[in-house]
This record gives sequence, C-alpha cells and structure tokens, in this order.
Amino acid sequence: MKKLFLLAIAVIGFTFTTNAQDIKFGFKGGVNFATLNGDDVDDALDGRTGYHIGAVAQISLLETIALQPELIYSAQGLDDLDIDYLNLPVLFKLKFAGIASVEAGPQFGFVVNDGFEVGEPESFDLSGAVGAGVEFGGFFGQIRYNFGLTDVVEDAEAKNSNFQVSVGYYIF
Repeated sequence: MKKLFLLAIAVIGFTFTTNAQDIKFGFKGGVNFATLNGDDVDDALDGRTGYHIGAVAQISLLETIALQPELIYSAQGLDDLDIDYLNLPVLFKLKFAGIASVEAGPQFGFVVNDGFEVGEPESFDLSGAVGAGVEFGGFFGQIRYNFGLTDVVEDAEAKNSNFQVSVGYYIF
C-alpha cells in the first residue's frame, strides 16, 4: 500500500515537471453525502453528511484535456460509523464550452481516522470517481460521485458511496 502511494506521488511529480507550461494550483472544500453500499450493510442505517477539504492541481495536456490530481481530507462512512480518509483522486478532465468540464478517474483512499468500536476498517480504499465542473476565472465548482471498488471492512461486502459538492479557488 505504501508503495502504491509513493508511486502515485512520483507519477504526479513527474507530470508536474514534464508539463509545466499550463498548471493551476488551488484549494477546494465542500460537503459529502456519504454512505456504505453492499449486501452486508443494513438499509436502515443513515448515511453521513460530512465535509472534504484539500488541494487541487490542474495540468493541461492539450487545450481541452487536463490531468487533475488532488489531495483531499474526506469525512465519510455512516452516521454512527465515521471513517475519515486522505484521498488522492487522479482524474482526467475534458473541458468544453470555455467554462464547463467532465472528469473521471481512480481515487486512492487511506484511512486516517475511524469510529470503529469493534474491529478495524481496511486501511486502503480504491474508488472510481466521475463528475462535472465549471470555472469562472480563478473560482470553480464541482459535483462528483465516488463509488467504492473495494470493501471497507474485511470479510464484509460494504463499499463506499460518496456524493460531493465542492467550491474552490485556483491561487495560480
């Protein structure tokens, strides 16, 4: 798992150095509407309304295509079962109409805090992410759905499901 995290950081670092002609860097934050899905999740359990905050970069590859790595602290889980992650989404972004975009890609999550009283969550979560956004000058807004590909708890079918609404600002 540590090797995967270091590989992701190395890829992002390499991308920064090889495509330095058009890079934006900023911060974002917003609200999460998170839950767990799967055969082993009781439907009566309430999802968790949480938050996310972190850094975002946008690296233009072509005029309408960009790579968007992020480093986000994200409060997820259920209402009575908090699982907080340090998420590293690496998204491919297709820009159109001058201000709009769609994005998709993998998200690598690492548990940094949990509310488990019995047992432990898996320390790593692999998710897929799809979303859309708009940009006005340095300001941007995004909506995104993250769907878990790996189970959150060992020996239980329970995957993350998280809808996010974000706002942010590119500082340069």
